[in-house]
Amino acid sequence: MNTIQMVDLTTQYQRLKEKLDEAVRKVLESGCYVKGPQVTDFEDQLARYLGVGYVISCANGTDALTAALMSLDLKPGDEVITSAFSFIAPAEAIAFLRLKPVFADIDLRTFNIDPLSVREKITPKTRAIIPVHLFGQACNMEEIMAIAREHNLFVIEDNAQSLGSTQNNGARTGTSGHIGCTSFFPSKNLGCMGDGGAIFTNDTALAAR
Repeated sequence: MNTIQMVDLTTQYQRLKEKLDEAVRKVLESGCYVKGPQVTDFEDQLARYLGVGYVISCANGTDALTAALMSLDLKPGDEVITSAFSFIAPAEAIAFLRLKPVFADIDLRTFNIDPLSVREKITPKTRAIIPVHLFGQACNMEEIMAIAREHNLFVIEDNAQSLGSTQNNGARTGTSGHIGCTSFFPSKNLGCMGDGGAIFTNDTALAAR
């Protein structure tokens, strides 16, 4: 009996072998392994798909969250509210920068962060919110952005598990906050054969950082 793999990269490769081999060959022949034309083209296509002004690729989803937080000029001890039900990456990125992760509760119907709990967790030290879109479902970004505007907070969306989903207003997940982040780990909605991540935003000043 064959073991059923959660992510069967070998079978995926066999199905796409001709196209993948050709793509790898072009990269090898160009010698452009970092930020080459293939990466730039991918960033442009993803920006058009999401409807954002800027997509910046990076090594992985955790680096995307870390870089996004670094762009906000937060100070050690500042608090960042995030979901209590998520992969470790948001809390890891927050703690890595000597910020304080504050965990908001979730909506038991969707397992996404509960805006009411977010509001309850806000203190004078709160500087940002990282909602995590899970299982292809969008967080209630209308409520979260209203809270953020009321308290002058930044919003970084972790969109690694819902890339391609849309919100009630038709916008893609990851595009309502100041910055969106995703991972291209093989098990994600849009995965690569290795690891990768991306940051997206419509804010020119944040993109330049």
